[in-house]
Amino acid sequence: MRLPHFDRGAVALRSRRDRLLLASLLTVGATSTAMVVLAFGGAGFAHDGAGAQIRSAAVHTYQLTDNPGNWLDSGIEIAGTRSLVVAQPGDTIKFDVGSETNTVHTATSLLWPTGAADMPFDQPRAYNGIEQVQLTTPGLYVFVCKLHPFMLGAVIVDDSATPELDLGRTITLINGLTVPTASDLAFRLVRGFFVITNPQNYQVYTETGSTWDPVYPPVPVLAYDQNGDPVSVPDLNAAFQSYFHEPVTLASAVPPTQRGVGQVWVDTEYEQTAAKTKPGTATAVDTSDWNVTRKVALPSVNMNNPHNMWTNRSQSVIYDTQWFDDKLSVFNRRTGALIRNITVGDAPAHVMTRVDTDQVHVSLNGEGSVVELSPLATHIDRTIELQAAGNPAQPHAHWMSSDGHHMATPNSNTNDSTFVHVVPGTIEPKVDTGWLPIASAIMPDTSKYYVSNYLSSTISVIDLTTPHPTLIKNIDLLANYDPISGDVTGALGALPIQTPVSPNGRWVFTANTLTGTITIIDTATDTLIKSLPCDAGCHGVNFGAKRGGGYYAYVSSKFSNELIVVDPDPNGDGSAADAVIAGRVLLTADGDTNADDLVIGNAGMGGQGVLPIPVVYNGWVQNVPNSSEFKALTCEQRHPLGGGCG
Repeated sequence: MRLPHFDRGAVALRSRRDRLLLASLLTVGATSTAMVVLAFGGAGFAHDGAGAQIRSAAVHTYQLTDNPGNWLDSGIEIAGTRSLVVAQPGDTIKFDVGSETNTVHTATSLLWPTGAADMPFDQPRAYNGIEQVQLTTPGLYVFVCKLHPFMLGAVIVDDSATPELDLGRTITLINGLTVPTASDLAFRLVRGFFVITNPQNYQVYTETGSTWDPVYPPVPVLAYDQNGDPVSVPDLNAAFQSYFHEPVTLASAVPPTQRGVGQVWVDTEYEQTAAKTKPGTATAVDTSDWNVTRKVALPSVNMNNPHNMWTNRSQSVIYDTQWFDDKLSVFNRRTGALIRNITVGDAPAHVMTRVDTDQVHVSLNGEGSVVELSPLATHIDRTIELQAAGNPAQPHAHWMSSDGHHMATPNSNTNDSTFVHVVPGTIEPKVDTGWLPIASAIMPDTSKYYVSNYLSSTISVIDLTTPHPTLIKNIDLLANYDPISGDVTGALGALPIQTPVSPNGRWVFTANTLTGTITIIDTATDTLIKSLPCDAGCHGVNFGAKRGGGYYAYVSSKFSNELIVVDPDPNGDGSAADAVIAGRVLLTADGDTNADDLVIGNAGMGGQGVLPIPVVYNGWVQNVPNSSEFKALTCEQRHPLGGGCG
């Protein structure tokens, strides 16, 4: 992929007044002077007698919310997003974590103009209240919540000496990478922002095919190439549609021809329903016919952004975390009826059970601990701290070992991982990983574990056969990618999230949200062997049983309405080099879907946590009831590491 050539002389809107006027017209409802003033700073402009422009510094406030798309809400809509602010040097940006959200957040620099003062901006821990920063250097700034890293706010600090909106010469990412603003990586990041923060840009799949045609602000912007030369983009919308070859024809959502075993549950976190003020449902898919059989919204408790699920030993209940709240919901898997809604702590992210006791473990993404609850989550048994001292770890997607005695956590706030001896509740010295570690997975024999590092786009491999956990290597998911030109020479992933090890211990599958790819690592060599295409916001992965033997990898995406089903080993030779997409399943309800509330917005969207039932990982699968519902499990699936099958 090569960068397009833009003619600097082609910009039609040469004056600053014309540029600001055009941008203000993109603001919904900007029919008055007051609205234009709000769109560009709130303090407004005045003129002296000679006509010179004089401006007082402005304050722009982001309200952090629980709402899909406009998680960082500026109060003004520009080309479909409420998360973009155009500011001037010296303006202040406020981040208000208040009444619009039920949990804590951070406002952390994701990228900024290289050399900008007071960057990176961050907090030592997630907070309620207001944090603020003054921006003085022209260029592009993007802020992210480290707990919920799809929460984005972008600020363009504009240089009045240029007629375009200024992206700056180079941007520096929080992981230390610096690239020109006219590079492929910069373009991907800007494009990603406008997809993530505008629900109208999400991918809508159908059974017969559809077209994805995202829109971007049709404004002139100024970037710079790797030689430091200006690249003037007359119309950002037209330029991005050309560069990314849009509109795009989306594949038909055709399910696999071979069935699975049991169900797949997906947290469709952005679905909006009639009787709730907070978004999110849990969606059940029957793998015998690939139909959506149930939607669980739990309106009686206003279930808020359900994020990740697990089940108990008998596979009878669903534990579901409310990531933008402080609750764990427990409901009946077969009926969807609420069993309990228990307070556990700030921003509960992931949940798993101990195979030995069936106790429940929930990571508190807004704190520094994991809580252990009794079976069926009737009460909290204890809290396991993940650091001896210092800043809280803020763990995200932890993983339990196959004997229930160990746990690995990715610590999003401290860029490291904690390995826990669960029975005594003690921890090993923490292992440094990469920037914003977000998910972990332990090998089924507990020989090593893997951690995906969201902002480093790496996978850390950590040895557990040594006296203390030891970093073996960091696998670079961008090794085959040129961030300047965009050239790709092999498997590719960026901004990785969930990263489970297959039940047989042979492969690591990772969902990559920026590149929209599924990467596959061979655990025998810890090398990246393949990537498959995914959807916008590729996020969740978990393995379930394929009928007749073997496994499916089920993959969810935040910004599409489908579930991708991957066959990791179609010919059964043990290698995932021939892994293929076996089918696609719509996550939208139909007339036969049981539901406790009516979906009124973002149908099928926000796919995050994925839970195949029965759970087929080593340690858990041995406890799956030998009932008629699960009789299709093969002996090999019940003994994923071999033995016991004659």
